[in-house]
Amino acid sequence: MGASSRALATVVRPEILDCFRKQVPACRESGSEFTARIFERCAEDIEAGGPVARWVADFEGQPVLDALPQRVLGAVQFLALGGEAPEFMRFHPFGGEPRFPEAADAFVAVVEQNLERLRPELSRQVQTNEVRRAAGLLGGFLTVAQETGLPLRVLEIGSSAGLLLFWDHHRYALGPHRWGDPKARLELTTDWSGPPPPLGARVQVTSRQGCDLDPLDATDPAELRRIQSFYWADQVDRQRLLLKAAAALPGPAPVERIRAGEFVARETAERREGVATVLFHSSMWWYVPRAEQAEITEAMERAGARANADAPLAWLRAEPPDLSRAELRLRTWPDGDDRLLARVAHHGQWVEWLAA
Repeated sequence: MGASSRALATVVRPEILDCFRKQVPACRESGSEFTARIFERCAEDIEAGGPVARWVADFEGQPVLDALPQRVLGAVQFLALGGEAPEFMRFHPFGGEPRFPEAADAFVAVVEQNLERLRPELSRQVQTNEVRRAAGLLGGFLTVAQETGLPLRVLEIGSSAGLLLFWDHHRYALGPHRWGDPKARLELTTDWSGPPPPLGARVQVTSRQGCDLDPLDATDPAELRRIQSFYWADQVDRQRLLLKAAAALPGPAPVERIRAGEFVARETAERREGVATVLFHSSMWWYVPRAEQAEITEAMERAGARANADAPLAWLRAEPPDLSRAELRLRTWPDGDDRLLARVAHHGQWVEWLAA
């Protein structure tokens, strides 16, 4: 079959092509020219009915909300990181010298050569597990600890490999402010504006538990490679931080394979005296179906109605109102108040603290 015949035979939804096109400037604005050029070539290939078009044509999800371009990138980079795409690695930041159009040509060639193997990879959710997001979340945990005076029972939904569950194990450089054990293996740094969070709060985590539809074990090299594969390759600092965070884990994170709605309903079904229960999540809420979002919200409100000063409940969220940033919000019970604590970068590079 010739190229023109293939183009006629391959029908790709317009929103898929539009999604790849919009990702190009978004990647450039975030400092990843390499990924922008790859997505640019993907868009051209989709329009021409090439191998990328044949790969994504049957995708039935929502291209933007399901992060289809990142799924495509992650699947190919996973092969490359495993030594199965040497020509692409020649022009890839992980193992060679980026050069275009050679890198984009090699990317499309990997898709052409591995199309049947790559097809099921589009069902795999994007998981980057950005540990630097803990720099913003820390302020929320400190606020709960200060206001309740109780040890924390920590729950996370959308945990991926659970790197954020160990937020209290690290040391932090929050602009001019410092928190954590100076001897901690991992230091998280971020640009900070506004007043400091309550750095003097006494923090004790009595338990930590997460959930995910497809939990990963960052202590397993193959599963760590899966996380790496979703990273934008020319953002080397994020890669290094991921590897350091994985090396600092005390063991596999306690992350259970279960729906977030079921997990929250179960873990909040009974009031826990003597601890402040904190449910938290970051940059995952848009992946949760609306019915399940309502299920989680209803479970938290039921639990909040049972909360008291000896068994308080908190809901800490670092989620984006738009593509430029996320908002760190904290809702606490028994009062039910919801507050905007900070604005934060998606990958944790900066925090604008707003709370007094």
